[in-house]
Amino acid sequence: MSPLADLPALPRRLAAAEPGWTETTDVLVVGSGIAGLTAALYLREQGLHVTVVTKVNIDDGSTRWAQGGIAAVLDPLDTPQAHAYDTEIAGVGLCDPAAVRVLVEEGPARIRELIRRGAEFDRNPDGSLMLTREGGHRADRIVHAGGDATGAEVQRALHEAVRRDPWIRLVEHALVLDLLRSADGRACGITLHVLGEGSEDGVGAVLARAVVLATGGMGQIFASTTNPSVSTGDGVALALRAGAEVTDVEFVQFHPTSFVSGGAAPRGDDAGSPSVDPVQRPLISEALRGEGAYLVDETGTRFMLGQHEQAELAPRDVVAKGIYRVLRATGADHVYLDARHLGKDFLESRFPTIMASTRAAGVDPATDLIPVAPAAHYASGGVRTDLHGRTSIDGLYACGEVACTGVHGANRLASNSLLEGLVFARRIADDIARELPPQAEPARTPAGPAWVVDPAIRPELQRAMTRGAGVLRSADSLAGAAKELARLSEQRSRPYTAAWEVTNLLTVAATLVASAGSRRETRGCHWREDHPTAADEWRGHLLNALAPDGALTQDFQEMA
Repeated sequence: MSPLADLPALPRRLAAAEPGWTETTDVLVVGSGIAGLTAALYLREQGLHVTVVTKVNIDDGSTRWAQGGIAAVLDPLDTPQAHAYDTEIAGVGLCDPAAVRVLVEEGPARIRELIRRGAEFDRNPDGSLMLTREGGHRADRIVHAGGDATGAEVQRALHEAVRRDPWIRLVEHALVLDLLRSADGRACGITLHVLGEGSEDGVGAVLARAVVLATGGMGQIFASTTNPSVSTGDGVALALRAGAEVTDVEFVQFHPTSFVSGGAAPRGDDAGSPSVDPVQRPLISEALRGEGAYLVDETGTRFMLGQHEQAELAPRDVVAKGIYRVLRATGADHVYLDARHLGKDFLESRFPTIMASTRAAGVDPATDLIPVAPAAHYASGGVRTDLHGRTSIDGLYACGEVACTGVHGANRLASNSLLEGLVFARRIADDIARELPPQAEPARTPAGPAWVVDPAIRPELQRAMTRGAGVLRSADSLAGAAKELARLSEQRSRPYTAAWEVTNLLTVAATLVASAGSRRETRGCHWREDHPTAADEWRGHLLNALAPDGALTQDFQEMA
C-alpha cells in the first residue's frame, strides 16, 4: 500500500478572515534569524525597501540558540575542497556538488562581512580567529563567539544592524498565513496575522515585488526537540499550500546530545526511546566533544569506539544511532557525556552557556557526567531552491533551514547551517536586484479546502511523530503515525493563532511521514529498521506537492 494512502488531505489555505489592512514594500522577508536578517541587510545594500515580519520577537528564533559556531575555511592550511569533502561525506550521496561548492568557496567572504557588521568572534592572543572542530570535520574550521554563545552574538550583531537602518520595517508578533499570487502565478505578497493591528483579529496583507521565506525549522513536530516553540514549519507549510515543491523532508537530524534534565527513568513501553512527553531540551554543543569530551554508557564504557573512525566526532546521524542502540539495549532513556577531564577552568571559559544551564539543573560538568539523548534538531530538507534561492514559484525565495538548497543532502554537517544562511542570503539579494518586476495585484483567492485544526491536538501529534517517525522508523511505525495524523486532522477549530500553527505542524508532519514511508532504505539521518542499508535506487530526491484537493503528491528525481 502507498504510504500516502492513510494520510489526511490537507488545507490549500488556512481558514482566516479577509485582510483588513494592506501595506506595500519592495521585498518582504519572513523570519528574523541569520538568514532573514542577512537577506534584509544585503537587499538594503541594493537600494531596496524591505519589510521583515517575524512571528514573535526578533530574537526568538533558532539562531540565538546556536552554540557551536560557523564552519568556514579560515585557516591557511585548510581548503575549500577539504570542507566540501567533509560536507559530502556527511550528506551520504545526496548533496548537490554545485551547491556545496558555492557554500565552501563563498563562505569565508560572508564570514568576513559578518565581522564587518559587528559580530565579535573569539580570538587567539595574537588576534587571529580561534578555530575549533566538530563532528564530521577533519580540520579546525569552526569560528565561535562567547565560547558557546555564537548564535546569540550573531543575532545581536544583525539585530543592531537592522535596527540602525530606517528603510527596514520590522513587524513583530506577526504569523504568516498564506502566499498571495498574481494572475500569472508570481508571488506578490502574503497574508498575515499581527497582534493588535487592523481588523478585529489582526489579519492583513503585505504586498511585495518578491517574497523571501526565512522561517526556520519544524522541530516542534516532535515531542523532544532542541528547537524553540516558534519552530512549527510555517514556511514549508505555506509553500506547500501555495503549490511550491518541497523535498528531502524525511531527513530530520536528531542532535545526539540534548540535555536530559534530571536523568529521568525509563517509562514502561517508552523505555529505550527519547522522551515522548513534549519538551524543549537544551543543546549540549558538539563543540564539547570537539574539545575532547566523550560518550559513555551507564557502566562508563565509551561505546562509540569501534563504530566509526572518528568515534564521538563522527557525523551526527552516526552518533545519534550509536546512542539509540545503547538506549534500546539497556532500556534507559539517556547516556552520558563525560567532560570532567577537561577541567573546571577550561569548561567555564569555553562553555559558559552549557555550564550555566546544566548547573541550574543540578549537574556540574566539571564533576558530574552529563545525561544526554538525541532530540530533533535540524531539517536538512525543505522548500526546494536553486543556487540563487529561487523556488518553483516565480518571485518566491527561500533561505536558511526552511530551504533545501542541496547543501546538506541526507545529513547536515555540523555548523554548516549558519554558513548556509549567510551565503544564500547574499545570492538571493543579488538575484532579486538583477530583475525585480513592478508590484502585481493579487489574483482572486484560489479555490481549494480552507480549514484549521484544534490546537489541543498538538501534544498528541508530537507524540505520534516521535513514536512513528522519530529516530527509528519502519513501515509499521509510519503507517501508525499516518493513521493518527488522519484522526487528528478531523478535529477542526475556528481560526486563530494556535490553530494556524498546529495546522502548519500537521501539514509538515504528514509530508515527512509520506516521504519517510516511500524511502525504503537507511541513509543519513533517515533510519528505516526494516530497510537497514542504503540502496542505489534511492539515491535521489523525493519531491512533494499538494494537489488542488489537498492530497499530497510525490515524485522521485534521481541524482544526476
